[in-house]
Formats: sequence, C-alpha cells, structure tokens
Amino acid sequence: MRYLRFVIPNRSVESGYRSGFLRGAKVVQKRGVLADYEEKRLEEIFEWFNKNLPIPNRISRKRNANHKNHRGLAWFKDSALDHIRLAREVAELLHLHGVVIETLSTDRPGFIVYEDEFQVVAEPFSDSGA
Repeated sequence: MRYLRFVIPNRSVESGYRSGFLRGAKVVQKRGVLADYEEKRLEEIFEWFNKNLPIPNRISRKRNANHKNHRGLAWFKDSALDHIRLAREVAELLHLHGVVIETLSTDRPGFIVYEDEFQVVAEPFSDSGA
C-alpha cells in the first residue's frame, strides 16, 4: 500500500512538519485573491471532505502528547481515489495563486496511530519525507 500526502512548503507550528493542502487552501482564502467561482469550488470541496473523510479519533501514540514530535500526520491511502482527485484539484487551484503543493508518496508513513478506509494518521519516521 502506498500513502500520499499533499503539502505546502510552510511548516506547521503545532507539528514542525509541512502543512497539508487544506491548510494551504485556507491561507489562500484569507488572502482574498480567489475569484468567486474559485471560492465557491473550494467551499464545495471542504464540504465534501467534511462529509466523506472521517475525523481521526487519535493523532498520537501517547494519550497526553503535547510535544510536536508526538503528533501524527494524515496520509491518504492510494485507494482513496476520489479524495486524491479532489486534493489534486485543490493543488492546481493553489498553484494558480502561487502556492506550491508537493505530493509525497511512501509505503512507510510512520507509526500508524489511526486508520480508516481512506487514510492513516502516523507519527512520521525520519525518512518519510513529511
């Protein structure tokens, strides 16, 4: 199984790792540079993810983990085709507004602390590229 993660260059304050594509989309929204149809499409995609991607009930191996090195990162399973298609659509939109999205791919995302049909959350191994 391969796992994919779509990231922006900026690092998350909470985790120390690169932020995901949805956070990048929120940053672009706040800039106020999106055309009305782009804004509408992003909102449709956010709504779709809210309905079709479970919220992980765990993001760390430790129950009271507050240290950045103990926070998991979400990775799509390569079988989550609709999720990946929409992530790529967001990446294309962000690219039009100067935000680079990198697609990471690995078969070793880290210590898996949560898993559902579409994604895993894993505390990254040092070689995961996260």
